[in-house]
Amino acid sequence: MSLTSDPPIDPAAGTADGPPAEKAADEAVGKAADPRTDYGELTVVPARHPWRWVAVAVTAVLVAQFINGLVTNPGWEWDVFAQFFSAPVILKAVWLTLQLTFYGTVLGFALGIVLAFMRLSASPFLRTVAYGYIWAFRSIPLIVQLLFWFNLAYLYKELQFGIPFGPGFFTFDTMNLVGAVSAAVLGLALHQAAYAAEIVRGGVLAVGGGQLEAAAALGIPKLRQLRRIVLPQAMRSILPNAANEIISLFKGTSIVSVMAIGELFYQVQVVYGRSGRVVPLLMVATAWYILLTTALSIIQYYVERHYAKGAVR
Repeated sequence: MSLTSDPPIDPAAGTADGPPAEKAADEAVGKAADPRTDYGELTVVPARHPWRWVAVAVTAVLVAQFINGLVTNPGWEWDVFAQFFSAPVILKAVWLTLQLTFYGTVLGFALGIVLAFMRLSASPFLRTVAYGYIWAFRSIPLIVQLLFWFNLAYLYKELQFGIPFGPGFFTFDTMNLVGAVSAAVLGLALHQAAYAAEIVRGGVLAVGGGQLEAAAALGIPKLRQLRRIVLPQAMRSILPNAANEIISLFKGTSIVSVMAIGELFYQVQVVYGRSGRVVPLLMVATAWYILLTTALSIIQYYVERHYAKGAVR
């Protein structure tokens, strides 16, 4: 008489250790784990990705068709493109575009750093003023700001410097003080400062507060804490976003064309308005934007690599 209630085990179906399939798998695993196993006898089968190859083939065909269209379609008028790509009027417009980008970036980030530390200040008044500035200049479209500064003389005929709410000592005529290029630089810089302030503030907040506490305990002055401890680490967070903003500003200089400033896009419009060659002239502007944006991206890469020393191995 059986002493257990388990059903009898069929030898053909398996043993008490498990079914034949599981037992064979266990034996294979044990054989592979055995240090005496000759791995040369094992068959290595690479992973197959059929849909990946399908995606590669479809993408390659589309890219080839696009390149073929660029080369064979006469509508692109590459001879006209080559004629105007390095024309003096275009090169002059490119130089003005770079100047607008440079001044807008330098002035914008200089003011943005001040606004960032105002927002980090312990003073509620400074925090409120900085937040109000950032809120206002991020809310108003850039083209509206540019047109406002361009028409500043309509609101204020002259500017006086002297005692607040009292007599003025120096007076400037706004009609001659703020020209088209000056208004463009002012508008771009003030607009950029609002975004730069948040980028810098985010980078500073990314630095652990314990490091500042340790530096203060060692008696390191606050200015030196900022210069040697906070900024080198904050730059790792600031640089990617700052580079994006600079590239956006470089392309955004095309907006100043509404003020009849001879930057790249405006000058291209003037040329194709006279010649009627719209597509090749637009490709001239596109090629210059791509080249200069690529140069900025390369500079970004090396600057980021410099500040990543000690953090990335």
